[in-house]
Amino acid sequence: MSANSADGPARVEVVLVKAGRMKIRYPAELLADDGTRVSVRAPWAGNGVRDFGFVRFEPGDVFTEHYWRDRWYSVKEVRTAEGTLKGHYCDITRPAELSAGRLVVEDLDLDLWVSADGTDVRRLDEDEFAASGLLTTDPEAAAAAVAALDELDARAREDGFGALLA
Repeated sequence: MSANSADGPARVEVVLVKAGRMKIRYPAELLADDGTRVSVRAPWAGNGVRDFGFVRFEPGDVFTEHYWRDRWYSVKEVRTAEGTLKGHYCDITRPAELSAGRLVVEDLDLDLWVSADGTDVRRLDEDEFAASGLLTTDPEAAAAAVAALDELDARAREDGFGALLA
């Protein structure tokens, strides 16, 4: 499906759910939807600056986000307002659902950060994942989440996300 129309770019609302509750929602421009992968672009939706120590997300940053209906992750390319690549932030999620203009994803706590030059690959929030109880409440989802993190980590360390995002 083409994301462009005579009236301008299509819009969707991205809704991130965590532990059954809405964590954040924000409007985004729909770039593409091929039936499997949905790509959107949105400015940093957080309040103020979020400094992780290894990267800062701040007003003006632009996120090009890629979600899959058949994969347990999303990959977000993060750029400054001037277009400089900061890196890729990856969320481990249940497969995305797009319906009635809402792109809904459930965050499963695990994350991966890959710096712009690919030299800094960090697995994040594994302690939160362990504390979430998913390993006992939904072992199949927990196994899919861990496999997704392993897959993204391997891709990042081998040849990056170029082929995945092409």
